[in-house]
Amino acid sequence: MNRALLPKHVAAVVKAQKDPLKALEMFNSAKKESGFKHTLLTYKCMVQKLGHHGEFEKMEKVLSEMRECVNNALLEGAYIEAMKNYGRKGKVQEAVDTFERMDFYNCDPSVHSYNAIMNILVEYGYHEQAHKVYMRMRDRGVESDVYTYTVRIKSFCRTSRPHAALRLLRNMPELGCDSNAVAYCTVVAGLYDSGDHAHARVLFDEMLARCLCPDVVTFNKLLHVLCKKGLVSESEQLLGKALKRGVCPNLFTFNIFVQGLCREGAVDRAVRLLDSVLREGLSLDVVTYNILICGLCRNSWVVEAEGYLRKMVNDGFEPDAFTYNSIIDGYCKKGMVQCANRVLKDAIFRGFKPDEFTYCSLINGFCRDDDPDQAMAVFKDGLGKGLRPSVVVYNTLIKGLSQQGLILPALQLMNEMSENGCQPNIWTYNLVINGLCKMGCVSDANHLVDDAIAKGCLPDIFTYNTLIDGYCKQMKLDNATEVVNRMWSLGMTPDVITYNTLLNGLCKAGKSEEVMEIFKAMEEKGCAPNIVTYNIIVESLCKAKKVFEAVDLLGEMKSKGLKPDVVSFGTLITGFCKIGDLDGAYRLFRRMEKQYDVCHTTATYNIIVSAFSEQLNMNMAMKLFSKMKGNGCDPDNYTYRVIIDGFCKMGNISLGYNFLLENIEKGFIPSLTTFGRVLNCLCAEDKVPEAVSIIHCMLQKGIIPNTVNTIFEADKKVVAAPKILVEDLLKKGHITYHTYELLYDGIRDKKIPKKRLKTANSLHQGAR
Repeated sequence: MNRALLPKHVAAVVKAQKDPLKALEMFNSAKKESGFKHTLLTYKCMVQKLGHHGEFEKMEKVLSEMRECVNNALLEGAYIEAMKNYGRKGKVQEAVDTFERMDFYNCDPSVHSYNAIMNILVEYGYHEQAHKVYMRMRDRGVESDVYTYTVRIKSFCRTSRPHAALRLLRNMPELGCDSNAVAYCTVVAGLYDSGDHAHARVLFDEMLARCLCPDVVTFNKLLHVLCKKGLVSESEQLLGKALKRGVCPNLFTFNIFVQGLCREGAVDRAVRLLDSVLREGLSLDVVTYNILICGLCRNSWVVEAEGYLRKMVNDGFEPDAFTYNSIIDGYCKKGMVQCANRVLKDAIFRGFKPDEFTYCSLINGFCRDDDPDQAMAVFKDGLGKGLRPSVVVYNTLIKGLSQQGLILPALQLMNEMSENGCQPNIWTYNLVINGLCKMGCVSDANHLVDDAIAKGCLPDIFTYNTLIDGYCKQMKLDNATEVVNRMWSLGMTPDVITYNTLLNGLCKAGKSEEVMEIFKAMEEKGCAPNIVTYNIIVESLCKAKKVFEAVDLLGEMKSKGLKPDVVSFGTLITGFCKIGDLDGAYRLFRRMEKQYDVCHTTATYNIIVSAFSEQLNMNMAMKLFSKMKGNGCDPDNYTYRVIIDGFCKMGNISLGYNFLLENIEKGFIPSLTTFGRVLNCLCAEDKVPEAVSIIHCMLQKGIIPNTVNTIFEADKKVVAAPKILVEDLLKKGHITYHTYELLYDGIRDKKIPKKRLKTANSLHQGAR
C-alpha cells in the first residue's frame, strides 16, 4: 500500500529544489496525485521560491490559484513573502500593488504587512509614502510594534533627522514597546552619518550599559555605515567594546574593515588585518579576496594584488570576472599594459571570457601609453571574439583617440557606431567636440553640435561650455557670447563655469567694461559667482588700472562667504606695482596674512621682491628675500634672477656676483638666463677673470651642452668644454657677442687661473 502524499512532503521538495521551474513542475504534478490538495503551506513555499528567483509572472499565477483554493483571510503570510521578494529586486510599485490588493481580496493586513511595505518604501527612499502608510495604519487602529518604530527610526536617519530618531527611541517605552539593539544601532549609525560623533558614542555606550547587545548582523550594518564614512578607527573602538560584550565577529565583519581601510588608502593595514584573520583560523572567501585585490589595485599596489590572486587560486578559490578585471585595470592605469596582457592571457587559459570592462581597461591603457594603434587593435580583436560593442566601449576608444589628436579616426568611429547598432550619445559628441576645440577647429565643433541636434541628441551644458572655451581661446568673443545667448533660447541655464569662461576671455582681450556688464548680468540671472569669478574681475579691473576698485571687491567677497585666495592677492599686488604704488603693494602684501589669513607663497614673494628690485630698492628686496625661507617659501629661479637683475641695474655687479656664488654654494643652480645676466654685466665692467670663474663653476655643476658628452678623451673634453659652453650661451641668446669674445679669450688666457667654487671646507680652512 502506497503512502499518501502529504503537503509537508511537497513543501520539503519545493524548498530543497534549487531550480524554481523544476520546483514548479513538481508542485503542479502533485495535484494529479489522488486525494492530494495544496494547502497554505505548499502555496507559501512555492510563492517564496519563485519570488526569490525573480519568476514574478509565475509567482502571480500561483497567488491567483491560491486565492481560489484557500481562505483569503489566511493568506497574509504569502502576501508578505511576495512583497519582500518584489522589494529585494527593487520592484517597489509591484510590492505596493500586492499590499493594496490584500484589502480587495478580503485579507486584512496586520502590523506585519504594514511593517513589510513600510520597510521596502524606506529602503528605496520613498519616505513620504512610508509615512502615509504609517498614518493609515494608525487610522485603522492597528497597533505598532517594535519593528514599526525601528522602521520609522530608519526613515528619520536616512532623511538626515537623527535627533528626531533619538526622540522616538526615548519615547518607545511610553508607546508600549521596549527599545532593542537594532533600534539603538540604527540611531547610532544615523548620528555618525550626520557627523554627531560625540552623541553617537554616548548612545552606543548607553545601549551596552542596558545589556542590549546587538547580534553580529546588526553590528555589521553599523560598521558598514562607519567605514563608508571613512571612520575606520571609530569602528575599531566600537568593535573593541562589542567584543567585551560577547559579539563574535564573522568574515563579513572583517570584509567591512578591509574595504574601509582600502578606501582610506591604508592598504598595508588591510593586508595585516587579513593576515591576522588567517592566523585566527577564519577561512577567507572569494568576496574577501576581491575586496582586498580591488583595494590594492585602486591604491596602485597591483603587483601585490596579483600575488593575492595566486594565493587565492592556491587556496582553491576560482577568481571571477571582478578579480581579473580589477588587476587588468590596475596594471593599465599604472601604464603597465604588457603586464595586463599577461594576466589576461592567463585568465583566458583558466576559462575567463573578457567582457566590456576588460576591453575598456586595455583600450584606456594603450591610449595612455600613447599607442592608439594598439588600442584600435584591441577593439577590433574584441569585435572578432564576439564582443557586443556598447556606447561605453566606443566612448572609451573615441576619448583615447581624441586626446591623442586623432580626430578624423574618432569621427569615423562615431559614424560606424550606428552601423553596429549602437547610437552615439551626447557624451560621444562631447568627446569629439572637445577634441576639435583643443585643435582649434571650433567651427567644425559647432557644426557637429548642429549634427547632434539633427539626430535627436540634445547638447548638455558641457557641450556649450566646451564651445565657449574654444571660441574664447581664439579670441572670437562675439561667437562665444552668441553661444551663451543660444543656451538661453534653448531653455538651458548657463552655470558659473559658462560665465567664468566668457569673463576670462573678455578679460584677456582687455574689454573691462564688457566684463563688468556680464558680471552684473550673471548675478541678476541668479548665477552665484565663485572665487574664480571674482579673481577674473579683479584681474580685469587691475588691467584697467582701477586697482582701488579691485581692492574693494575683497570686502564683497567676504560678505558673500567667499575667502580671497593667493591668486586674488597676487593679482592685486601686481596691479599696485604696475601703477607705481609700491607702498600700496607692500601694505596689501602685509595685510594678506594678518587681516585675511591667506598664507604667502613663493609667487607672492616674487611679485613684491621683483617690484622692489625694479625700483632698485635692493635693501628691501634682500630683506624680503631673507624672510622667505623663514615663512616656508623657498626662493626659485625667478627670485634669484630678479635680485641679480636689480644688483646689475644699479651698477653693483660685485654684489650680484657674490650673491650668485653664495647661493650656488648653498645648492641653488640658477637658470642660464641668470648666468647670462651676470656674465654680461661682468664683461661690461671688464671683470673677465670673475666671468671666466663662473664658466668653470657652471662646468663643475654639470651645466654643459650635450655636445660635450660626445667627446670621449678626458684631456680634450677639459679643453673643449668651456668653449662649447660659451658658444652655446651665445647661440641661445643668453650672452652678447662682446661677452662671448671676452670670455673666449679669457678661457684661452693661461694667466687667468681656473677659479673653483669655494666649498664649505675651503672656507673653513681660510677662516683658520
